[in-house]
Amino acid sequence: MNNYDLAKSYIRQAEERIKHAKEALNEGNYPYTVRQCQEAVELLLKAALRYIGVEPPKLHDVGKRGINSPHGSKRR
Repeated sequence: MNNYDLAKSYIRQAEERIKHAKEALNEGNYPYTVRQCQEAVELLLKAALRYIGVEPPKLHDVGKRGINSPHGSKRR
């Protein structure tokens, strides 16, 4: 898949999140509405980066945050 196709895929996924956000809003489920909107924005940003040929950074590496620690998650 090339960058253009990947960008289109991210846009389709974002459109789906927006659809779910509208449904949740109509049902009064505001936390889910916000979550779906956040995901839509993230997907659209990834689409824009892919479109211009930039690999979106992968920042959700929970291992570096101590989740895999033998003593459980780190406390701050």
